[in-house]
Amino acid sequence: MPNLQAEVQAERTEQADLLATLTPEQWNAPTLSAGWRVREVIAHTTAPFRMSLGRTVWELTKARGDINRMADRLARRDAARLSPAELLAALRDNITHPWAPPGDGPRGALSHDVIHGLDITVGLGLDRRPPPERVALVLAGLRPKNAKFFGADLTGVRLEATDLDWVYGTGEPLRGPAQDLLLVVCGRHLPPGRLTGESAPRFHAPALR
Repeated sequence: MPNLQAEVQAERTEQADLLATLTPEQWNAPTLSAGWRVREVIAHTTAPFRMSLGRTVWELTKARGDINRMADRLARRDAARLSPAELLAALRDNITHPWAPPGDGPRGALSHDVIHGLDITVGLGLDRRPPPERVALVLAGLRPKNAKFFGADLTGVRLEATDLDWVYGTGEPLRGPAQDLLLVVCGRHLPPGRLTGESAPRFHAPALR
């Protein structure tokens, strides 16, 4: 059995080390998470470390139960009031934090960290790639509801990883590294050249299609 919590800690450690190398301009650069810069992404991923359960419930109530609305408002608020150094410290000081999305356990925490880490690195054009075995642990937990949650339209597409024995869906093959196909399932649009197949342009960033 894989040690999911160990993978969570490894992912957070590697992300913290990378973030420590970013310039101020990169902290303010856009990511694959629409409307969020690196600052907002890290404000979002570290929010569970900085907020109590009671505060989270209160914020969700203010957002009328809309978790996406709550997450967006808090990410923008905290990105505006916390410096990159403070955001980095919030991550590095919580490498071993046991938080996980309700009902998802360590695999949910790993998914959260890996996906948002890729939002940053792919968005910035950085070469950091999580180990395929770690990405495989995230992919193993994917269900149709995930694509629906993120608004991904995978109609007529069969995702085929080029670095793992993994396929998803039916239709025309769309091939690429597992990490990029994970982003596709999560509704992200990627820079050209990362995916191959007739349907690849469907999943390019809007400005680059």
